[in-house]
Amino acid sequence: MTARDPRGDIAPESLTVADLRQRNRAAALQFVIRERETTRAEIARHGGLSTASAANIVSELLEEGLVAELGTRASRGGRPTTVFGPNRDGAYAIGVDVGERGVAVELFDLGLNRVDREFRGGDRQEGPEDIERDLREAIAAVRERNAQRWPRVLGVGLGLPGVVETDADGRQTLYAQSLGWEPHPIPSGLDGGLPVFAENGAKTQARAELWFGAARGAHHALVALLGRGVGLGVVTDGDLYHGAFGSATEWGHTKIAFNGRLCRCGDRGCVEAYVGADALLDAWRDAGGAFEGSGWTALGALLVASETDPVAARVVDDGIDALGAALGSMVNLTNPQRIVVGGWVGLRLMEKHADRILEATRRNSLRRSAEQFELVPATFGGDTVALGSALMPIEDLIARGRLFSERPLISR
Repeated sequence: MTARDPRGDIAPESLTVADLRQRNRAAALQFVIRERETTRAEIARHGGLSTASAANIVSELLEEGLVAELGTRASRGGRPTTVFGPNRDGAYAIGVDVGERGVAVELFDLGLNRVDREFRGGDRQEGPEDIERDLREAIAAVRERNAQRWPRVLGVGLGLPGVVETDADGRQTLYAQSLGWEPHPIPSGLDGGLPVFAENGAKTQARAELWFGAARGAHHALVALLGRGVGLGVVTDGDLYHGAFGSATEWGHTKIAFNGRLCRCGDRGCVEAYVGADALLDAWRDAGGAFEGSGWTALGALLVASETDPVAARVVDDGIDALGAALGSMVNLTNPQRIVVGGWVGLRLMEKHADRILEATRRNSLRRSAEQFELVPATFGGDTVALGSALMPIEDLIARGRLFSERPLISR
């Protein structure tokens, strides 16, 4: 049996020639997809490969339709250098942003360009059975419009509003305590058996920012998702941290006030009860604020009002102080190089109050740790969770090293 290190990777001393070749091939394919445009020489340098080895790997990927020639670059005194990138039509992946009010199903090509999108849901909170129906209907609608592409769809990635656990047999269960849902099994095959890859939505946002966005290049980072709920992805040694059973970094339900405000999860004093959209708007309403709705427009009204209205200003001030306390605790706990703030609430706050959020976070951190991080807005907006979800089937392709081989129906 091949020895593996504690993380599940093949132990270096036990690598066979086939193992090493597969590892190099996976690293090369991941590099091509991440860079979107690269050369054989850059692939060789990135992977520590000889020029000949890199050329052989690229030839294989070209033959299998995963990589395509994009053109040439001028070189210094020699022949033009061929530029390669992911073959957009070589494979496709579905990424889904699952919310409490519906689902956004998005189809991406191998270059992670969005090809199609379908939303199902409404203005009210739904139950898990309603969400699963929405999911199946939306996938069917996307399939109907993309029939020629469908045989090359790798699988479905789900970004979910809660804790996702995977048991020893690969079965996955969603625990969405904040939404009042009972534990719900995640469907193991969709649309005729497409593999399903499920993850908490904050972690899928972090995956997208790590691959292509504001967390790229950071070995240690925090990626905060502020929306109706509050979540966090923790990047450590360049990888997302999951914990023993997949539920690590439920930051929205860490405590910033003893016996404080009631949270949707049923406990008191949680971060989400102070900086989630509903928490901010409820605080404004309780203080006498008048507005319509509970989403983007309502939050915008609060931020505009805070510029002239002392009551609205106090609500925003309290929210920023709470966010700074919550992030400061994570700084002391994880010592990040970078903090990325995203989600539709996070981006609105960063547009107007980035300096204040940074000051509040540093004020709530130990002095030395406070000097060692930068705070930046997320690169992506509303499609981030779906994009990060689509990366899960693509990561599975990279790990397997070939298209559509034998594989389990569920994987993380």
